[in-house]
Amino acid sequence: MVRNFVPYLKPMSFSRNLLVLSLMIVAVIGALIYFTGYNLVHPLAWYMLLFFAVITWATFYFIRKGIGEDAGSFQLYYFGSSVGRVLLCMFVVFFYVYFATERELQFAINFFLIYFIYTGFEIYSILSNLRRISKKQVSE
Repeated sequence: MVRNFVPYLKPMSFSRNLLVLSLMIVAVIGALIYFTGYNLVHPLAWYMLLFFAVITWATFYFIRKGIGEDAGSFQLYYFGSSVGRVLLCMFVVFFYVYFATERELQFAINFFLIYFIYTGFEIYSILSNLRRISKKQVSE
């Protein structure tokens, strides 16, 4: 099953969907800043957005490259990249909360909202690819 998974991880499709998601989040953040100022959105929200877009794309690239070399280790690459992502995010939040002097709670809330959006996107992308593989194998 996993051997057939590599062709389904299409970089252009994933990158396009990631760009669309990021632009939608840019629109939401921009609207919130326009209507509420920085009462709901942390001033570093744009950097958080860039951070998660890059991390999500890098995770996808890591998984695709890994299963291209060893298709039987999909779970290892997927969970390894997920653990790395969580540890990196924990480090960023800890670093900001430890060294910042203001708006720590607002930073953490904004950070984890964006984190959950991008994690949900990544899970949806992987599951939609797995669904295609399952349907193909059932019909064979």
